Amino acid sequence: MDCKARGRRCPEAAFLIPEPARMGPLRPSPGRGGQGLSMPPLLLALLLLLLAPSPGHTTQVVYKVLEEQPPNTLIGSLAADYGLPDVGHLYKLEVGAPYLRVDGKTGDIFTTETSIDREGLRECQNQFPGEPCILEFEVSITDLVQNGSPRLLEGQIEVQDINDNTPNFASPVITLTIPENTNIGSLFSIPVASDRDAGPNGVASYELQAGPEAHDLFGLQVAEDQDGKQPQLIVMGNLDRERQDSYDLTIKVQDGGNPPRASSALLRVTVTDTNDNAPKFERPSYEAELSENSPIGHSVIQVKANDSDQGANAEIDYMFHQAPEVVRRLLRLDRNTGLITVQGPVDREDLSTLRFSVLAKDRGTNPKSARAQVVVTVKDMNDNAPTIEIRGIGLVTHQDGMANISEDVSEETAVALVQVSDRDEGENAAVTCVVAGDVPFQLRQASETGSDSKKKYFLQTTSPLDYEKVKDYTIEIVAVDSGNPPLSSTNSLKVQVVDINDNAPVFTQSVTEVSFLENNKPGEVVAEVTASDADSGSNAELVYSLEPEPAAKGLFTISPQTGEIRVKTSLDREQRENYELKVVAADRGSPSLQGTATVLINVLDYNDNDPKFMLSGYNFSVMENMPALSPVGMVTVIDGDKGENARIQLTVEQDNGDFVIQNGTGTILSSLSFDREQQSTYTFQLKAVDGGVPPRSAYVGVTINVLDENDNAPFITAPSNTSHRLLTPQTRLGETVSQVTAEDIDSGVNAELTYSIAGGNPYGLFQIGSHSGAITLEKEIERRHHGLHRLVVKVSDRGKPPRYGTALVHLYVNETLTNRTLLENLLGHSLDTPLDIDIAGDPEYERSKQRGNILFGVVAGVVAVALLIALAVLVRYCRQREAKSGYQAGKKETKDLYAPKPSSKASKGNKSKGKKSKSPKPVKPVEDEDEAGLQKSLKFNLMSDAPGDSPRIHLPLNYPPGSPDLGRHYRSNSPLPSIQLQPQSPSASKKHQVVQDLPPANTFVGTGDTTSTGSEQYSDYSYRTNPPKYPSKQVGQPLQLSMPQPPPHPYQGAIWTEVWE
Repeated sequence: MDCKARGRRCPEAAFLIPEPARMGPLRPSPGRGGQGLSMPPLLLALLLLLLAPSPGHTTQVVYKVLEEQPPNTLIGSLAADYGLPDVGHLYKLEVGAPYLRVDGKTGDIFTTETSIDREGLRECQNQFPGEPCILEFEVSITDLVQNGSPRLLEGQIEVQDINDNTPNFASPVITLTIPENTNIGSLFSIPVASDRDAGPNGVASYELQAGPEAHDLFGLQVAEDQDGKQPQLIVMGNLDRERQDSYDLTIKVQDGGNPPRASSALLRVTVTDTNDNAPKFERPSYEAELSENSPIGHSVIQVKANDSDQGANAEIDYMFHQAPEVVRRLLRLDRNTGLITVQGPVDREDLSTLRFSVLAKDRGTNPKSARAQVVVTVKDMNDNAPTIEIRGIGLVTHQDGMANISEDVSEETAVALVQVSDRDEGENAAVTCVVAGDVPFQLRQASETGSDSKKKYFLQTTSPLDYEKVKDYTIEIVAVDSGNPPLSSTNSLKVQVVDINDNAPVFTQSVTEVSFLENNKPGEVVAEVTASDADSGSNAELVYSLEPEPAAKGLFTISPQTGEIRVKTSLDREQRENYELKVVAADRGSPSLQGTATVLINVLDYNDNDPKFMLSGYNFSVMENMPALSPVGMVTVIDGDKGENARIQLTVEQDNGDFVIQNGTGTILSSLSFDREQQSTYTFQLKAVDGGVPPRSAYVGVTINVLDENDNAPFITAPSNTSHRLLTPQTRLGETVSQVTAEDIDSGVNAELTYSIAGGNPYGLFQIGSHSGAITLEKEIERRHHGLHRLVVKVSDRGKPPRYGTALVHLYVNETLTNRTLLENLLGHSLDTPLDIDIAGDPEYERSKQRGNILFGVVAGVVAVALLIALAVLVRYCRQREAKSGYQAGKKETKDLYAPKPSSKASKGNKSKGKKSKSPKPVKPVEDEDEAGLQKSLKFNLMSDAPGDSPRIHLPLNYPPGSPDLGRHYRSNSPLPSIQLQPQSPSASKKHQVVQDLPPANTFVGTGDTTSTGSEQYSDYSYRTNPPKYPSKQVGQPLQLSMPQPPPHPYQGAIWTEVWE
């Protein structure tokens, strides 16, 4: 409930919306890193009623508020944010003064006259950038009706910064020294400005303002480092100390607030002589640990820097740089050695980390400096004993160390809140707290969010108290930490037991349940309750009253004397079906005791409501091609009544059999399979009738939209597969040579088409627009490209899965279309050729190139073989010349030399071969008688195949070893040239072999054979004289044997010729 609902004027407050943490599992605290958990209000209220928190349960709430808010600014409402009613509860601020106050009845938290200054809060001092500033508070909540144990709410207020501080430099005048020979672009750090504000309200930007004489010499650059924004002066020109030795500039700093705040300082740049090298620390950062309570002079850490210069330029002074005041107060830095020592009392409980920078500056005329970061962590020592704070909680107030408590309190009733804390950390702060002595009290942890160094406990009873037995108790609480040695402390509380009225009224029935029909008349009696009290006198006099739930407030009344309950208005079951009334019977004792009972009223139904569809009209979208009796949609219909009055029957109106509906589920089924291309929309009505007497009904319209499915492939409209287009070689690159168009009767992405060339483009001559279908020429046309090109164009839609169509685009590359018969044949061949075979250009062009390559290879092979044969002949000729030089010319032989008759073995060998064998060359004649005798030893056989034929001399084809080499002999003695073959052959009935007429001198030049020597096995030869058949004069011109000599033959020494009929 907000402030306006309570009838009060809401205070004006500039704060963020609170983010309360709900109870336990309902909503975790959205504190640091937390996340809120939203929940419907009705469900949240029901859970709050069912899951009442146990006594002492703690919950944390987080709010955000801007600092410096005026007094009485509303920060948040615990009752509204926590889900508790704003009556019957007592809210009390336990922790948070003097900045906060709490309204005891509503739990509203307000600011006070003490303004919340974020920069002045102790909790927000020495924070690192980005850490939130948290102000903690505690509020106890006591249920005054049930008089139960109080609950403790631990809360945090994040104090958000406003721009109430101006950024400032540490000094109004900042001096920088720069050598006159400084390179252009060199950077020099400028001391940063500080702003007590944080985040966007902190330092945001720097600006350099220079006069005309320095405008071109200096610039400003702002760098980001771990310390924030670092302004740096940039040297943009050449500095000349003799010309001007100093410049006065203005540097301005501005924060990021709205409106922004700004300030400026004088930046004096002094130009000095050269100092080459700057000091350099051995490490960029230093870390050290320092035990608290360390003595004065204790060494913490030593920083060291080196300088490569000599003399005064290498002497280094160390000093603090932008160190907080507390660092300068606690630590001392030796100017010459860089040793950091303790010079003040160090207490970790005040400051746990010291972070500062050390500057090393040389002593040159133009001093240069370096900076290093130093972090000193203060280690804890067990120098603090635990502290015990005892204060009242809820209705129990403490005065002078004493608490008053009634004897009738229940067990585990909290009588005090005990807070135990230790300013140490770690084991030194781990505190154990117990109650000493034998008393009916114990400590129970009050907060789950506490740490080991700070714990909160409820001091609560462990057994019922009886004033007649014990009137007061002295409770001593002992706390011990875990240090070595451990430290301890004690505190005590005196509890005074107060006598009260012991017996409370009791109802005859704690729960009464009645049924009541709706649409009743006002004033009718609903129920009657009765209670009794065991006490007497005024303590037994009872007064009845009602404490209804908020929804039933003002609907019922009860007689204070009789307990009769009446209804004040007509009830409507559809608005609320059940009511729960809490009846209170209080006696007149002091203090008064109460007894309670619960009255449950069940409102019975009457059929007074029509069925109601959840929507005024239904629109469903379904995919086409769904099978029959598929669900296409579902409707929901409700009836505010109950039972048979709410039992609903659904039917399809204007029913043509296309749709049916299932009662119970409200599912609409189709009786047909949809085809969007035939009908895309169906419209009908549904009727809902309840089961009341008389029945009530309702109607609703239903529209079924049929969605497209990719069930149609693209259809090619142009060009046709048999068409063609002439493409001349002069066609320009990029020119559109053809256009493919297609249609898809689907819709949406199912009708979005893309074009691609799937085949027939091996040369990459053409390219197609993926969306336009335009085919363009992409490469120059060459001779090999002439002819028919068949492009296989694939047109795909974007459906899932996609469908596609295929188009054949014929492009005839030629100068003219004169040979249309050829083109028609090519088109026919294209239509008969599978699509995976490319048809592109002139195939004869490639085949002619292949035939040319084959012919070239054959010619090259023939030339190579001829060269090899010529080389072999030349080698053989040279060897023969060498062999001929070993023989002497003999005497000429005048006698005829006849070839010996071939042996049967040789004849049999020739017959078996079945091939024509060449005639052996005739044996050379010899002149001297010794050679003639050798001739006589050979046997000749003159044979004539037919009358009139010239005789044939058969020489033996095989010569035995040891026969004389006649060929070699005649060759060596013959002065005549080689034998010439005559073109005229003798006539004969069949092909036969003859020995060519020998020259007159019976000498010839031939090739010898190692097997041509004589053999004695040929001893009997018959001789027959034959006149020469051919005259000495030859017919025709002789054919000179100029071919290369064949390889050596075993029958060399005789000349054979073939004579055909």
